[in-house]
Amino acid sequence: MRGDDEQSGHLFSYLSPEQRVPVDHPLRTIRTMTDDALRRLSPRFEAIYATTGRPSIPPEHLLRALLLQVLYSVRSERMLMEQLQYNLLFRWFVGLGMDDAVWAPTTFSKNRDRLLEGDIARAFFEDVVTQARGRRLLSAEHFTIDGTLLEAWAGQKSFKRKGSTGKPPDDPGNPTVNFHGERRSNQTHQSTTDPDSRLFKKAKGHEAKLAYLGEVLMENRHGLVVDACVVPATGTGEREAATSLVAGLPHRRVTIGGDKGYDTHGFVATLRALAATPHLAQKKNRRTLDGRTTRHPGYAISQRARKRIEEVFGWMKTVGGLRKLRHRGGGRVNWQFLLAAAAYNLVRMRTLVATA
Repeated sequence: MRGDDEQSGHLFSYLSPEQRVPVDHPLRTIRTMTDDALRRLSPRFEAIYATTGRPSIPPEHLLRALLLQVLYSVRSERMLMEQLQYNLLFRWFVGLGMDDAVWAPTTFSKNRDRLLEGDIARAFFEDVVTQARGRRLLSAEHFTIDGTLLEAWAGQKSFKRKGSTGKPPDDPGNPTVNFHGERRSNQTHQSTTDPDSRLFKKAKGHEAKLAYLGEVLMENRHGLVVDACVVPATGTGEREAATSLVAGLPHRRVTIGGDKGYDTHGFVATLRALAATPHLAQKKNRRTLDGRTTRHPGYAISQRARKRIEEVFGWMKTVGGLRKLRHRGGGRVNWQFLLAAAAYNLVRMRTLVATA
C-alpha cells in the first residue's frame, strides 16, 4: 500500500539530536575525547573571560564548532554557521539543541579571536597528546621531524617594495601590476595583505609563493603528532623549528628521523647536543653520519617510518583545509595549524581505539 505524502513540518518532534546520531558513529568517540579535554581546560576558560557582563558564546561550543570545520573541510565560518542551522549531526556535536539559535558569522569570529589570544589551541593540542600518552599510543624514544609549505592568503600583487606608495590602482578590486624584470626579495619587499608571510619556494624548479613553514614532530609507533609549530618561511626555518621541537622532548636518549634537508653538520651536532641520535637521510658526497649510526637496524627502520609524516601533511591539506590558509598573521596561522594537528590526532586515536 502506498503511503501518504504528508508534510509534517508544523508538528513537534520529541526526539533529541542525541537519539538521531547512530551509536557507532565515528564522531561519538571523538566527542568523548574532546569533552574530556575541554573539561580540563575549564580553568583556562575562566581566566580569559570576564566575571560580569552579557554571556558570550560558550568556549566549549566554539572549539567543537572549529573542530568540525577541520574534520568536515568546511571552507569558511559563514558556511559553518549555515551548516549548524540544519545539520543535526553538527548541532549534536557542538552541543546545540533543536531550538537553539545559531550565531551570526561575525559574532562567531569575534569570539574565536578571544580563544586565539588565550592560546587555547596549544592547550587543547597538548591535552589530546596527553590522552594519547595515557592510552599508551605514543613512542617515547623514536620520532620523525619534517616541515611543509603553507600557502598564505595573499597574492603576488600584494608583494610590494617596502615604504613605497606608488600610483593609485587603475582597478581597486584587481589592479594591473607588472613586476616582470623586477628583482624582488624578502629584504626589500613585503606583502601588504599578510606582512608575516615570506616569498619562498621549497625546492628548485618550483615557483616562489608567499607562505609559512609548518613543522611537525611525529612519534614513530602510530604516526601521531606530539608537537607542531609555524615559523616564517626561510631557508633555515625548518631546522630552527626542528631544534625547538626536539628540545621540548623529555630529556632522554631518542632517535630523530628526517629527510635530506636536515643533513647538515650544524643540525647533526645540535641533535647530538640534545641527546638525540640523528637518523637522517644522507645527501650524496656528504659524511655527516658514519657507520656508527647507519649500521644499526634502527636506522633503516627510522628511514621507513619517517615517510609516514607525509600522511599527516596530506590529511591536513586535503581534509584539514591547509592547502590554502584561511587566516592572516603568524599567530592565527599557528592557531589553525595546531587545531588541525589536534584534529588529526583525534581521528587517528579514534581508529586505534576502535581497532584495539
